[in-house]
Amino acid sequence: MADENVILEPKVDSLSIGGSLQGSFEAMADRLSQLQVFSVKVAPDSLSVLRVESRDIQKRPFLFFLMTFNRDKITIEYSMGQDSSSKLRKLYVLRNLLSVLSLTLDIYQPNPTELFQVLSASTDDALGSLNQNYSVLVNNYDSLFNEYRELKRMSTQLMSSNKSLTVQASQLSNENDELKARLKSLEAYSDESLMSMIEGWIQAHDNTIDIDEFAKNYKIVAPRVEQMLNKMVSLGYIEFRG
Repeated sequence: MADENVILEPKVDSLSIGGSLQGSFEAMADRLSQLQVFSVKVAPDSLSVLRVESRDIQKRPFLFFLMTFNRDKITIEYSMGQDSSSKLRKLYVLRNLLSVLSLTLDIYQPNPTELFQVLSASTDDALGSLNQNYSVLVNNYDSLFNEYRELKRMSTQLMSSNKSLTVQASQLSNENDELKARLKSLEAYSDESLMSMIEGWIQAHDNTIDIDEFAKNYKIVAPRVEQMLNKMVSLGYIEFRG
């Protein structure tokens, strides 16, 4: 089991490029003061530009880079995590150097040959460290993005369908409740009341009864009417005639 008290130290590397001070370090500091991500410090014979990106649990700088501009050269020290790419980290630091130089080029000029050589070598190293060809990565990204868009479209359709089904289910539930209530009301007649109604109907219709018409008129289901007719026959209240 790893010791939780062990503090991992970052790897530190450095590089240097020739340069030439055309103005003053004070003028450079004034120019760079607009970059709030950097800490700038002026010394008699140099200018330091520091950026601390992260700190360890003891608040010491962990990821950082320090650019020191001397009268005749630029020195850069930078750190990197133990599991990070040193080639990509170097390229990232050089990109920040270019940002600083772009603001101070009239005050401090790097040696163009050395700068271009360092940039070219670092770019080649970074590209060579990639596991896949750039075009393959782009194609994979496009494929995944298209799949994402299709899944998103299907998700939208499913959400719309689900909403529609929810509305339909609610409507069916209401209709079912209405039918149950209606059926309950239709079955509310007692046997005695229903037999009296049937008897009155028969007398009013020349001793005949149309079950469907009777059921429709009193909003009663036909099977219940038939049930009562059979009961009345069995009790001798009425008799069937052929």
